[in-house]
Amino acid sequence: MGLVGWGFCLIVFVSETVGGGRVRVRREREPEELIAAWTLLDGDWELVGNKTGATRLGFGLLLKFFEQKGRFPRHSGEVPKAAVDYVAGQVKVDPALFAEYR
Repeated sequence: MGLVGWGFCLIVFVSETVGGGRVRVRREREPEELIAAWTLLDGDWELVGNKTGATRLGFGLLLKFFEQKGRFPRHSGEVPKAAVDYVAGQVKVDPALFAEYR
């Protein structure tokens, strides 16, 4: 997946109500942040390379999420949609397959 089309960024603030009526604001990542945090590197490919389909995508996403947060996501909604799309492009798997990964 090339970087064509990443020439601009719209920052979107999304608010969501969480337990106790608190509102949490989430920011969509800049393209540079997305690339820096979610690009699979050489060592990552050694781990991801022997997997296919939803497993390949899911494993890659869990690996990068763990690197950033020091834990695994509690649910698929914790993984940003932009990250799913970006990693799916790297591993050449349809991003919709992430929903099948358990």
